[in-house]
Amino acid sequence: MDYFFKCINCGFKFKSEKVEYYCPKCNDLLEITYDIEELKNFVSKDTFEKYPLSVWRYKELLPIKDFSKVVSLGEGGTTLHECKNLREIFNIKSLLVKNEGENPTGSFKDRGMTVAISKALENKVKIVACASTGNTSASLAAYAAKANIKSIILIPEGKVALGKMVQAIIHGAKIIQINGNFDDALNSVKKLVEYYPQICLLNSINPFRIEGQKTLAMEICNQLNYNVPDAVILPVGNAGNISAVWKGFNEFKELGLIKNVPRMIGIQAEKAAPLAKAFKEGKNEISIVNNPETIATAIKIGAPASWKKALKAVRNSNGLLEVVSDDEIIEAQKLLARKEGIFVEPASAASIAGLKKLLENGQLDKYENIICITTGHGLKDPDVVLKTCIEPLIKVSPTIEELKKVLGGDLN
Repeated sequence: MDYFFKCINCGFKFKSEKVEYYCPKCNDLLEITYDIEELKNFVSKDTFEKYPLSVWRYKELLPIKDFSKVVSLGEGGTTLHECKNLREIFNIKSLLVKNEGENPTGSFKDRGMTVAISKALENKVKIVACASTGNTSASLAAYAAKANIKSIILIPEGKVALGKMVQAIIHGAKIIQINGNFDDALNSVKKLVEYYPQICLLNSINPFRIEGQKTLAMEICNQLNYNVPDAVILPVGNAGNISAVWKGFNEFKELGLIKNVPRMIGIQAEKAAPLAKAFKEGKNEISIVNNPETIATAIKIGAPASWKKALKAVRNSNGLLEVVSDDEIIEAQKLLARKEGIFVEPASAASIAGLKKLLENGQLDKYENIICITTGHGLKDPDVVLKTCIEPLIKVSPTIEELKKVLGGDLN
């Protein structure tokens, strides 16, 4: 598909066969754009129905020219769960959960990585790199292994979720720990790529990552027979995903495939919430959180790279940004697991925690059609469960009398 790079700040538009990260005029982030009028000539609902539900169902809307270079592990096609039990608990008309933990490496990152790695192969790249608190590293390592290229991962000091780090290790990535937080690691990897341009950067400042992640919105449209929800709620860390989902809905609207777009609602952890703070204060700039803290490591980011895109998505959709505490996140994680059988990592549960808070505050209408996006599987971060949910084991003799004694009222 023919495409252009467009600056999100000054609007400068240009073509390039290389992977570009920044505007050559003002040095801000780029996005991929297409000639929508041209696309209308050969893209329709029937076009997508020819392919299975997956990221590559939408290949006509993805910036890959040589499809022999596509690197796929079967990403996308995740379930849209009808959550009847939570719907009754929250007393709302409709609640669906799009569970991105069902992707090959257990997170939504696989959507972007399949496209970004495929583009890297088109450009004959041999080494890819990223900074990561976990999910990006797991995804990059797996897709790089599939592509048979080298991967370098810079992680922050302190806690990185064990489930994610194990994935990066087993897939053979070169892992380096940076003295500092995620933002320091991201700055370091950007310097590395600047010094060694043969390395392709695969954080979400790579616009091809966003192209893969936008298919999440497109899948929702397909799964709902092109009836768009009123609101989509998702966790926000580095802010690439909320930007990507908004882009997906917008492209479908511009193509005439849907009539309207949902409100985009982003949820941040209260001690790592520069975007929510700026939104609530009506500001057009964020104030960096130098020492972000939260149990939800995947959104423990104080200087989100895609903050401009995210603020634009929220404001243009008449959406909002809210914060939740770690206690609210853990409560939501348990609730989703124990009432719907969906086990997600703490960051993912932020969307459910946010839903509960917004309903209580009257910022969401109980009659709205709502979708919560959960971004990663619970096994990504098992330590949190072990610390917050485990009760002491009850040991008894193997007799029915002993079992009856300890079970007591649980049998009623």
